[in-house]
Amino acid sequence: MKNYHLALVGENVSSSPSPRIHQFIMQSLGASCSYETLSLPAAEFPRVEELFSSCDGFNVTMPYKRSILPFLKRLDKTASALSSVNTVKCCGRVGFNTDQGGFTWLLQSEHIVPSLAMRVLILGAGGAGRSVIHALSPHARVFVYEKEPLRLQAAFSDLGGFTPLQVLSRESFDFIVNCTGVGMHESQDLPRVRTSENAEETPFDETFFSGCDTAIDLIYDPASSAFLNAAKAVGARGVNGMKMLFFQAYLADCIFWGREGSFAEANEIQRQFEAQP
Repeated sequence: MKNYHLALVGENVSSSPSPRIHQFIMQSLGASCSYETLSLPAAEFPRVEELFSSCDGFNVTMPYKRSILPFLKRLDKTASALSSVNTVKCCGRVGFNTDQGGFTWLLQSEHIVPSLAMRVLILGAGGAGRSVIHALSPHARVFVYEKEPLRLQAAFSDLGGFTPLQVLSRESFDFIVNCTGVGMHESQDLPRVRTSENAEETPFDETFFSGCDTAIDLIYDPASSAFLNAAKAVGARGVNGMKMLFFQAYLADCIFWGREGSFAEANEIQRQFEAQP
């Protein structure tokens, strides 16, 4: 049985469920893997170079999905379009992006079908946000709020297909996706946005979610974030990011192994993983 040596690099990944997820997926596919986590402050990110000689592949999470680009020799089509990498195959130093596929499969598994009649608000234009923008912009009317102007401008320049927002008004949206890390790890914070020229506020109250059918938070810990709780309080459907995390991991493992994947297989393995005691 092939054993893969894999890793996750990010700013703070010590409590990530990724090792357990990848080991479960690999075992389900008939292989095995060791999976380490490497938490690096920004000043030490160049240490990622060590992984190219010690691993078969590794995953990259916030805030380094763009920082990894100079260390790579080639990008696949999706990673190139997004200028964002979450999966690296060490042989050949090739970067991939499985976040977009993971998000698309999350929608499919939850029977969420975007349409051009749908107004979608995306909060955040970082690595995960870019993946969601790219997945949704051909199929819905997309609006993107990002508090960092340069990040918003870069995403619009690279991707287009959406209306950039630097100030968020209380308009009605059918579908809202939080792609920021605010609220992770039991924090009850909500994403703060600029709603006037002089102040940042947290407008996610009953008025803001009025008309919203579905809210997705890419955060998976806690399972029901403050953002989702606010949406559910007014009757909106709330979906967290655990399935996206699982599906992007499955797609990454298929890349490491060099095998084709399928939604049906991934969905069944995810169901088995979720059913564990």
